[in-house]
Amino acid sequence: MDTKIITNVGKIDTEQLNRAKQIITELQNELPEYIEHGHGPFLAAIYSGPYLISKRANTVVMDNCSNHHAEINVIRAAQSELKTYDLAPKNLDLYITAEPCMMCIGAIMWSGIKNVYYGVPSKKVEKITGFDEGFKPNWLEEFKKRGIKVYGNIETELGEDVLKQYVKSKHVVYKPSR
Repeated sequence: MDTKIITNVGKIDTEQLNRAKQIITELQNELPEYIEHGHGPFLAAIYSGPYLISKRANTVVMDNCSNHHAEINVIRAAQSELKTYDLAPKNLDLYITAEPCMMCIGAIMWSGIKNVYYGVPSKKVEKITGFDEGFKPNWLEEFKKRGIKVYGNIETELGEDVLKQYVKSKHVVYKPSR
């Protein structure tokens, strides 16, 4: 089933979309093994053209650290690998198995990432898992103002299946007590 791509810059070209589908599918297919080893249900990768710079999963529960989301982990790894806090000159692509949460939106914006591709939208993540994705007013428009291109809703069914399996397997759905 084809779903409508969410974007802040208009249409995505076919080659770009096919590449995003391929990478996000690979990430979704790898994710169950990460989960089996104690990671959370999100995986992210940063590419420079065809070259993988870094790939990291969510380690919130594993590390007992609420900000160890996949996006933050992968950005930190890329900055270390490339020896810079400013990734903007590198014109990098970030691929994520799900829409970034409120915290990760800030990390992406301040890292200098130029292009973001994601799988499952936040509303679906929240519905399936109970995770709180946070308040994200006009985030697509704010990214556009800053020259960050976003393409989402890519290979969502596969991602939803991974999230459903995560919940079904009784893994921790982490969120602060209220």
